[in-house]
Amino acid sequence: MISVSPTDLEIYLFHEGSLYKSYELFGAHVIKKNGMVGTRFCVWAPHAREVRLVGSFNEWNGTNFNLMKANDQGVWMIFIPENLEGHLYKYEIKTSDGNVLLKSDPYAFYSELRPHTASIVYNIKGYQWNDQAWRRKKRQKRIYDQPLFIYELHFGSWKKKEDGSFYTYQEMADELIPYVLEHGFTHIELLPLVEHPLDRSWGYQGTGYYSATSRYGTPHDLMHFIDRCHQAGIGVIIDWVPGHFCKDAHGLYMFDGAPTYEYANMQDRENYVWGTANFDLGRPEVRSFLISNALFWMEYFHVDGFRVDAVANMLYWPNSDVLHKNPYAVQFLQKLNETVFAYDPSILMIAEDSTDWPRVTAPTYDGGLGFNYKWNMGWMNDILTYMETAPEQRKYVHNKVTFSLLYAYSENFILPFSHDEVVHGKKSLLNKMPGTYEEKFAQLRLLYGYLLTHPGKKLLFMGGEFAQFDEWKDLEQLDWVLFNFDLHRNMNIYVKQLLKCYKRHKPLYELDHSPDGFEWIDVHNAEQCIFSFIRRGKKENDLLVIVCNFTNKVYYDYKVGVPLFAAYREIINSDAVEFGGWGNINAKPIAAVKEPFHGKPYHIRMTIPPFGISILRPVKKRGERNINGKEKVHRHVIGRRAR
Repeated sequence: MISVSPTDLEIYLFHEGSLYKSYELFGAHVIKKNGMVGTRFCVWAPHAREVRLVGSFNEWNGTNFNLMKANDQGVWMIFIPENLEGHLYKYEIKTSDGNVLLKSDPYAFYSELRPHTASIVYNIKGYQWNDQAWRRKKRQKRIYDQPLFIYELHFGSWKKKEDGSFYTYQEMADELIPYVLEHGFTHIELLPLVEHPLDRSWGYQGTGYYSATSRYGTPHDLMHFIDRCHQAGIGVIIDWVPGHFCKDAHGLYMFDGAPTYEYANMQDRENYVWGTANFDLGRPEVRSFLISNALFWMEYFHVDGFRVDAVANMLYWPNSDVLHKNPYAVQFLQKLNETVFAYDPSILMIAEDSTDWPRVTAPTYDGGLGFNYKWNMGWMNDILTYMETAPEQRKYVHNKVTFSLLYAYSENFILPFSHDEVVHGKKSLLNKMPGTYEEKFAQLRLLYGYLLTHPGKKLLFMGGEFAQFDEWKDLEQLDWVLFNFDLHRNMNIYVKQLLKCYKRHKPLYELDHSPDGFEWIDVHNAEQCIFSFIRRGKKENDLLVIVCNFTNKVYYDYKVGVPLFAAYREIINSDAVEFGGWGNINAKPIAAVKEPFHGKPYHIRMTIPPFGISILRPVKKRGERNINGKEKVHRHVIGRRAR
């Protein structure tokens, strides 16, 4: 229950940096007490000489609407004995040097539609959720040994109406959810949905951290969208930016005429690369603001995780030629993760960190930062460099494929083909591939297959599932017209089959974070650019054999060492005609031969497709008790999964 006046404990905890539901203290709240209704406004402005409330209820005239100081550390409050729900408002702040600023509420739950910038008094409570089964189910499972394949998207440019306008949150539920289900993604990741000024941006430069952007509807509309996702079995992750913020005049920047949310030292404050300001992560009140914000999105929007943007920008002091660690950022991230996991142990806390900072996903009690996942930027950069190399030259950069397995288990990794790789002249994934038009598609299918079979959870940016040819376009939707072209349609069929294969076969996800789940068969064939390896599940002999060929040559009767004396059935071949390939597949199960090869006790002879990946599964023969080669091989079971 929110009281008319802040309690001493609330104020103490806020200034200590541990008021983790500070949104119940600050912002605009309609309060009912003793039969009376009023609206309380509370704001932190420690350098202000005077603060007034202006809005649609007083014709934007702050006379007689002065906020009173609740303490000497800058907490200001006013109680208006009216229900002001739905009214626009701002804070009129007189600075210490006499200037007057008009500022939106940092804790506003709803904001005016851009280009307008006022805050709106909004009752964030009251939405009736229907996702209890989803929330109960996710808390019963360990995500580490479950399939996790994320579909990353930008809400405003995934799809638009014929007149170019946005789909609303509620309309998008009808458009997006069936599409995600059809493809088999387990989660969606939404680029930032906090209020931000520019449609043509990703949304990473926010002005309203507690305001779901009004471009697509109300906060309750977004709750409806997430609720519908959960009812359909889809998790929802949001991109979140606790490192830096937008410098627009109505926002957090120099909130009361002096550094408040940002570092006081200009060298630390200014983020020249992005034109933003860095949060002062050492300031207790800023920690209360940011950690509360994470809990706010969890409590009111039921989000399943956060992809924390630009962690490296926090961990190291900016604007320096030498990397200097920021101890405030380390302390903040550790406290953030401890707090959100205490609230919901099943939450996904994903660090977008491009550095080699150690123990990002180790628990804080063991000296780690406390995330449970980290984007594997090194793997992504290496494999894309390898794929962009001309096929005949790939043998000279062989280590770009092998190096990631040297550190694959140092953290809990997600393998990202994200928005960052398809923007600002970087080309789309398809267009990064060298060669002819058909070879580009073949290599992209190979790349997706390697993504699927490499240890780690997965992420793909929107459009990748049908081989969007152009980069992301800020004013347009995805090129849905490409579904009229065979190779794009075939690619989409392939991606759907990959995800079915992924979720059906436990060796592809059960031991993602254990070296027991991966074993090279042949890692040394740089000349032919062929790699073969094994993925294992938790059960004995539950395994898959994967063979990748990064050249355009076909190899027939190619010898591959295998660990079990069994028949091997090809469950996915990226060169299948239905996927747009040339049809160099292994149609029948391949019987293992009792002769060692590649350091394995047996081998098979198979067709290796050009620019292709083949995934094979050992199958039990009728009449056998075990897949161990000790009994006579009988008739193969073809076209069926082993029971």
